[in-house]
Amino acid sequence: MNPKLLISSLLIATSGLPAVAETKEIVFIAGRKSHASGEHEFRAGSLLLAKALNEQSGLDVKASVVGVEWAKTPKVLENADAIVIYCDASKAIAGKWDELDRLAKNGAGLMFMHYAVHPSKENADKYQRRWVGAAMETGFSVNPHWLAELKVMPGHEISRGVPEAFESYDEFYYNMRFQDDREAVLDLVTAVPTRERMRRYINLWNWYGAEGMNKPQTLMWGVEREDGGRGVGFTGGHYHKNWALDGFRTVVLNAIVWTAGMEVPEGGVKSQKVTEDELNANLDSYGDKKNPRITLPDLEEIRKMAPAKIKPEREAAPCGCGGFH
Repeated sequence: MNPKLLISSLLIATSGLPAVAETKEIVFIAGRKSHASGEHEFRAGSLLLAKALNEQSGLDVKASVVGVEWAKTPKVLENADAIVIYCDASKAIAGKWDELDRLAKNGAGLMFMHYAVHPSKENADKYQRRWVGAAMETGFSVNPHWLAELKVMPGHEISRGVPEAFESYDEFYYNMRFQDDREAVLDLVTAVPTRERMRRYINLWNWYGAEGMNKPQTLMWGVEREDGGRGVGFTGGHYHKNWALDGFRTVVLNAIVWTAGMEVPEGGVKSQKVTEDELNANLDSYGDKKNPRITLPDLEEIRKMAPAKIKPEREAAPCGCGGFH
């Protein structure tokens, strides 16, 4: 159990006093820059979400953002009720899988966003699927850029304040490798990929991506673990400008709060509309090169784009040896 939760429980039990609301601690681990400006803005995105939680939500939370240097001072996570990992693959974990596992076994919530849902197969098998219920897998999962119509799980807390369906253009991975107990994994956000909605097929496209067309795919999932903690994975978050989409931002804030073990408020986690200036704050630096200005998302322009084409050989069925014909 999280140490501060244990202490609180003991004090309440011995004093006979009613439970007192306790500030929930949320720590974002943000990865380093890796892509063009406006893409994989892990630090800027984490700071934007932390600001919404701290200054706009009205909730009793304390959100902070650390980088990969957390591994040198792991105590920064000791009292975290939720740890949100937003980075390339597992780079920001910096090899500290056992440390995160200890925190998870003590009840800390864990949430992985975008590329962070793609660990090595070894770490997926040993840790990540156990923590959050699923992980991306090379040769099985795919990573196209598409205009998804996202649908939130009806009746679940994370749907509060979120439209029943809303659109976003992102590199939404799909066809995750789920844990054996698939029924225990909640399909929090789903969308149906179609040829018409695809705009880019990139390096990990394969037969499974083609096979998954016109079928609901899980883009955000969650679990309630036996250790008392919660876990969430979300495949979106490639394009920084998507944080200006109210539905996109709210469902992620709801998921973070849920991961921290809190009740998502009626109406969802409140946050202010994100301005263009806010989107351009805290972007990764590229030396003397000036960052191109990020504009607010224009989904109408995405709708006007022609669907992407794919070479037939990249959709050949896998053979028994794991290769492609």
